[in-house]
Amino acid sequence: MENHVHDHAHNHGNSNLKGKAVLIVVTALLLLGAVLIEHYGSLSTWQLLMVYLVPYLLIGYDTLKEACEGIAKGDFFNEHFLMSVATLGALIIGFLPGAETEFPEAVFVMLFFQIGELFEGYAEGKSRDSISHLMDIRPDVAYVERAGKLLSVSPQDVNVGEVIVIRPGEKVPLDGKVIEGTSALNTIALTGESMPREIKEGDEVMSGCINLSGVVRVKTAKTFGESTVSKIIHLIETADASKSRSESFITRFARIYTPIVVVAALLLAFIPPLFTAEAFMASFPVWLHRALVFLVVSCPCALVVSVPLTFFGGLGGASRQGILIKGSNYMDTLAKVGTVVFDKTGTLTRGEFVVEAVHPEDFSEQDLLHLAAHVEHYSTHPIGEALRAAFPNEGNDGCTITDVEEISGHGIQAKVGNRIVCVGNAKMMDSLGIAWRDCHCVGTIIHVAVDGKYVGHIVINDCLKEDSAEAVSSLKKLGVEKVVMLTGDRKEVAADVAGKLGIDNCYAELLPAGKVEHVERLLASRSAGSTLAFVGDGINDAPVLKRADVGIAMGGLGSDAAIEAADVVLMDDKPSKIVTAVNIARRTIRIACENVWFAIGIKIAILLLATVGLSTMWMAVFADVGVTVLAVLNAMRALTTQNK
Repeated sequence: MENHVHDHAHNHGNSNLKGKAVLIVVTALLLLGAVLIEHYGSLSTWQLLMVYLVPYLLIGYDTLKEACEGIAKGDFFNEHFLMSVATLGALIIGFLPGAETEFPEAVFVMLFFQIGELFEGYAEGKSRDSISHLMDIRPDVAYVERAGKLLSVSPQDVNVGEVIVIRPGEKVPLDGKVIEGTSALNTIALTGESMPREIKEGDEVMSGCINLSGVVRVKTAKTFGESTVSKIIHLIETADASKSRSESFITRFARIYTPIVVVAALLLAFIPPLFTAEAFMASFPVWLHRALVFLVVSCPCALVVSVPLTFFGGLGGASRQGILIKGSNYMDTLAKVGTVVFDKTGTLTRGEFVVEAVHPEDFSEQDLLHLAAHVEHYSTHPIGEALRAAFPNEGNDGCTITDVEEISGHGIQAKVGNRIVCVGNAKMMDSLGIAWRDCHCVGTIIHVAVDGKYVGHIVINDCLKEDSAEAVSSLKKLGVEKVVMLTGDRKEVAADVAGKLGIDNCYAELLPAGKVEHVERLLASRSAGSTLAFVGDGINDAPVLKRADVGIAMGGLGSDAAIEAADVVLMDDKPSKIVTAVNIARRTIRIACENVWFAIGIKIAILLLATVGLSTMWMAVFADVGVTVLAVLNAMRALTTQNK
């Protein structure tokens, strides 16, 4: 149902934009017809007004309506009000003694405004708020033991202290403690970590995980409403409420520009006639004419069209670099980034385990990998996959593998040829009474014993992405004040990654709520005028992606939840593209500012001339349409956004 509502809203937004585009085309044709009628016909001024009112009201109805609603709410000074006053003034000018009609200008001004609105509509898009993708981690059913029977019930109907049974492949429906059985849990939905977590009697489990192997009985510790998975969904639903969205540039600009222009025009119309030699009523039409020309010249078409188009070009340039920015308001936020917070797994690292080091005793590295890969031949565990990948020919060397036995939470034992090989963790070695050696390397240590004798260990780790170090150093060169890492992984692993990459601070063993808390603290301590970006890829990152000033998700391998919650998506998963995104945002803002100052500078010059009666309508047209064209041409530079 949620998806249906969202799709309907999305389609409705698209149809509105298409409708506006059609309206613009129809208005342009009607305007052309009106100009031809004026040129070749012999209509009176009132008749011409009726002809031009058709395209004017067609294209300007929404703007006039918004202006009226603003007036009713006491919000006079917005872009809709200025557009309405300027265009209505252009329609009135022709009725003053000795003045020429400006009907086409009135329609042109409104037409340009709507074109600008169309560009802005395409550039901004709609931020999708649906969180239906999170239904993938919401458990649908819980199997609870009641009166000696195993009943299938909704997780909401399970009470604290009841015993639930979780079989392989099922989601953990509620938080609790294991009272019987051993297994491995896929915790990626909560911590983002690919490595399964081994559980046994007495261990705590959290909802949202997936049971991978054995059957376990769990005594529930929380109701469903208080469970971890419910809190994740709630965080995403509420975090956006405390995240302020930047107002559009035009709206902020109009709040300053509009009252200045309107007050100046009123003063120009009414004050000079009081001090002229002629009677007030004799000189008033002259000054009213100048005031209305003043309003026409001051109409911010160049800004209304070129600024959204600049952002539109910047968004297009970013997309060609594999960066999806979901709205022009995020350009402004990206350009001011002063703190960048990274998730670890899948963001700075590949999220794939590889053999990082082999430390043999009495064996060669090749032989140690050979035996370990054979023992893990049938394993679907990420460690087994990493060992097989490190010795890809293990299935073609004629060795026979028999008596394979997986010891839950410890490792695997098998007979390779005529040798008994054990591959597992330190607990496995201890249970077999085999003395093992610790390793100075950070990572998952896999010990190997052959016929009861320790023969070495292999270090498995999640490898860094090739450009992670470059991304961190380049961000600092851009002026980013602080680079932080938040992860659900172990402290020693997090510290090792942070040290290799030159990250300023790292915080480990965090759940989603913990990440949000850290980001809240960072938001409170950031410097004035700077913003905070969070970069992540997992479902567990969705709440903090929403809470940050700008959320950046990995789009290649990232979860749908992260991509949905983020404001910016890196389609190729390269963290170095964050630097590209910031550069694009800064260049786009710079081009927009160039247009603003150029347009304002020209308009101020001609407005001053209009004030003393020296400006002509051609100058007014240049100040409006001409400046708009030049600003649009400058805005097109944003389409060729550079990497560096």
